[in-house]
Amino acid sequence: MKHCPRCGASTDAPPVECATCGYEVFLNPRPTGTAIIFDDADRFVVIRRARPPQVGWWDLPGGFCDGWEHPRDAAVREAREELGVEVRLGDFVGMWIGTYEYQNEQLSVLDCFWLARLAPGATITLDTSEGTEYAWVPLSDPPPLAFITMESAIREVRRSPGRLVP
Repeated sequence: MKHCPRCGASTDAPPVECATCGYEVFLNPRPTGTAIIFDDADRFVVIRRARPPQVGWWDLPGGFCDGWEHPRDAAVREAREELGVEVRLGDFVGMWIGTYEYQNEQLSVLDCFWLARLAPGATITLDTSEGTEYAWVPLSDPPPLAFITMESAIREVRRSPGRLVP
């Protein structure tokens, strides 16, 4: 960031207070919502990423929050967009600060995770712009995931087997 978003004066990188108008700019993480969707066999669904960053890596269904969208609502929406399914969210797993590369910049993100199940009768229809394939993998042997925050969330679920999945 080279200019104040309010008055256009030259500035330093955030956090900064504009010397011209006094506007304060902060570098805050962008929130995301992610569903860790389980089946009855203690497996969870992963998606092989079709686009950057981390093309080809395994991913969980989730993404950035829209406008004033709560991360919980984003997790439900992202499952619908990426897998074509409705989900029921269960317990909140946690949130972790991570990074996401976008347009050659490292963005700070606040990744929020919930346990989930597919709604009754739901059948996955993968959005091929999001993923090239999906798989159900055992919690006891997860594949390497695209983002470190996802690895942290899965470790947390493994540590707390009594969590509620609807």
